[in-house]
Amino acid sequence: MYVSTRYGEGHELLSAPHLEVIVYTLQTTNSICQIIGFLIMQIPPDLILGAAAGIASSALYAIAVVIYKSQHEEIRPLTITAFRMWIVLPFMTLIGLLQFIVTPLVISIESVSLLAIVILFSVVIGDTVYFMSQERIGVSFAFPIAMSFPILTYFLAIIFLNDTLVLSRLLGIIIAISGIILISRDQKEEEENQKEKSHLDMYGTGLAILTAILYATATVILEASISDIDPISANFVMILCGSIAFVPLFGFAMSKGMQMPSRRASKIVAITGILDMGMAFFLSVVSVKYVGATIAAVLSSVAPLFAVPISVVFLDEHGTRKTSIGVLATVIGIILVIIGF
Repeated sequence: MYVSTRYGEGHELLSAPHLEVIVYTLQTTNSICQIIGFLIMQIPPDLILGAAAGIASSALYAIAVVIYKSQHEEIRPLTITAFRMWIVLPFMTLIGLLQFIVTPLVISIESVSLLAIVILFSVVIGDTVYFMSQERIGVSFAFPIAMSFPILTYFLAIIFLNDTLVLSRLLGIIIAISGIILISRDQKEEEENQKEKSHLDMYGTGLAILTAILYATATVILEASISDIDPISANFVMILCGSIAFVPLFGFAMSKGMQMPSRRASKIVAITGILDMGMAFFLSVVSVKYVGATIAAVLSSVAPLFAVPISVVFLDEHGTRKTSIGVLATVIGIILVIIGF
C-alpha cells in the first residue's frame, strides 16, 4: 500500500511501514509529553515557585556580573559590593515601610541577629574573602573550591535542619557543580593564561575553603531564620545590616589608599546594584524560603550558565564544546536536585 503526497509539481510515495513509523513516533511523543505534564502536576506549587525564583535570581545575577566585569578596570571589588548594598537600601526601606503600613510585623531580636549573620557571612565577609583568594590563586582554583558550597550546604542541612539524605539529589549537586566549574574554567582559561595567577598556595586555598564554609553556613542559617518571616522583611533587615557593616570597611580601605571610581563607573555599578542586590538577592531569599537551603544553594551557583550567552553577545567572548558540555551537565544536575527522587 502506498500513499501519494504532492508538493508542487512533483510527488512522493510513502509506504505503509513508513506511515506506521511516523504514527508510532507521534504517539510516543504524545505519551512522553503526557508523562512530563503529569510529573509537573505532581510538583508542589512551593517547589515550583522557589525553583523559579532561584533560577531567575541566578539569571539576574549573571547579567549584573557581566556588567560589573565591563567596569573591572575602573572600580575595585570592595567598592562594587559596598555601592550595590548602599544604593538598594533606600528602595528596600521604602518597600519595607509600605508593607509595614499594610501588615504590621514584629521581628524578634533573635531573627534580626541571625539575618545579620547571614549577610555578614555571605556578602560582607564571604565575598571579600573570595576576592582575596582569587587574587592569590586565580579564578581557575578559587572558583571551583568556593562553588562547592552546595555540597557542604546539603550536609549541614541534614545535620541541623533534619533534611533527608537522597542519593540522587547528592549526585545532582555534584553533576551541577561539575558543569558550573567546567563552564567557568573554560570562560577564564585564555584570560588567566595572559593576565592572572593560577597556582595553589596554602593561604589562598584556605581562603577559598573558608568562602565555601561561609556561603554554606549562611544559606542554612537563612532557611532557619525566615520560617516565620516574609522575604521582603528579611531582605530589608539583611540589606540594612550589610550597609552598616560596609561603612567601616570602606572607610578603612579608603584610608589605605583605595582610589574612588570614576563617576561613570559609579553610576553603572549603582544602577546594576538595583538589579543585583535589589532583585536577584531578594529572589534568592524567596528561593531559600520555599525550596530550602540545599536546592537554593545549587540554583544560586548556576549564574555562569546564564553568563555564557550574555558574554558571547555583549563581550565578544566565545563558547566552546567544553562550555556546551558544562551547560548540559548543569541542567541535568539541576533537574536531579529539584526532583530528588
